[in-house]
Amino acid sequence: MRKASLKDIPRLVALMAEFYAEGGFQLNHARATEAFAALVADKQLGQVWFIQADSQDVGHVVVTLCFSMEYGGLIGFLDDLFIQRAFRRAGLGTAALQEVRAHCTARGVRALFVETGQDNAAAQALYRRVGFVNTDRELLALRLADPTHVGEDSA
Repeated sequence: MRKASLKDIPRLVALMAEFYAEGGFQLNHARATEAFAALVADKQLGQVWFIQADSQDVGHVVVTLCFSMEYGGLIGFLDDLFIQRAFRRAGLGTAALQEVRAHCTARGVRALFVETGQDNAAAQALYRRVGFVNTDRELLALRLADPTHVGEDSA
């Protein structure tokens, strides 16, 4: 993996658009560009990496950070993980998540969370393989702005 920089934003947006298209969502490119710019420019917010195969950027992973009273410190949210279809099932996701875990541990992050669709068995298997477990809690959202994608659940 390699850390993303501001000059990488067009490539990140292209990968994100590919990722969202697989889920049937249309990406708001302007909002995604703004979000990547804010995140890449401020390490207090989190980190963005490219997932690489043979020095080629074939995916990305995004971790955002916030403070949690429950954990008494920083927690991370694995906000995006995408690997292009041709490079899946080669161990890249597992390796990326191991690097993310090491980065978060070194930074003092006390827990890492991820959200995935209930019907996404492949993603769930990947996350469980590296140690994620069901918390027996339900993730709820109160939308205060439109999401960065347009699709069936954003109406």
